[in-house]
Amino acid sequence: MVKQDRAVRTRQAILAAAAKVFEDRGYQAATITEILATANVTKGALYFHFESKEHLAQGVLAEQDQRLVVPARHSKVQEVVDTVALHAHRLQTDPMVRAGVRLSLDQQATELDRSGPFLRWSEIVLGLLEEARGELLPHVVPSETADVLVGSFAGVQAMSQIISGYQDLDRRVSQLLRHILPNVVLASVLATVDLSAGRGAAVYEEASRAATAPERAVLTAG
Repeated sequence: MVKQDRAVRTRQAILAAAAKVFEDRGYQAATITEILATANVTKGALYFHFESKEHLAQGVLAEQDQRLVVPARHSKVQEVVDTVALHAHRLQTDPMVRAGVRLSLDQQATELDRSGPFLRWSEIVLGLLEEARGELLPHVVPSETADVLVGSFAGVQAMSQIISGYQDLDRRVSQLLRHILPNVVLASVLATVDLSAGRGAAVYEEASRAATAPERAVLTAG
């Protein structure tokens, strides 16, 4: 058990170091040597977990997936908004997520399959929109709307990164949703949805409390 825990910690340390290097330098310029120095691990330890720089990059890409779960809402449209807002907040606060997005949009990483995050996010948003059909306008095709939301978010976050280092991303995402959702959601539903710029931070706190509640319960019981 101790060895397993150590292996998990080593893997996470390597991923965190890779994320920092990939975010700072991009995929092409990043080197295994620099990642090793940043992680302070041996070459053998790194290659035990990751076969190559490409595998490291894929590991970082996978880490940007939504780990915190947005609590169920009465309105599925609110769940869509909260999912997008939470990801925006994590981009502002989580280096691993920033590195994953940097890799996803890195056009120099020609040998790296960067489609995974886009496909996964389209699938997540599509699933929520399918559940929200009763809240959507009759003409809406959920698969098209999912792709538009994911693609638009990618553009907005890239613009925010370049202009402000993600400092204004919450505001830009709020504006994006205010422009798109009136063409997708019933007006009576949209009137009840919170699209405020601070939504992501609030959802993050709520989801974090929910995620740690079982752990606290176990500690209390012990």
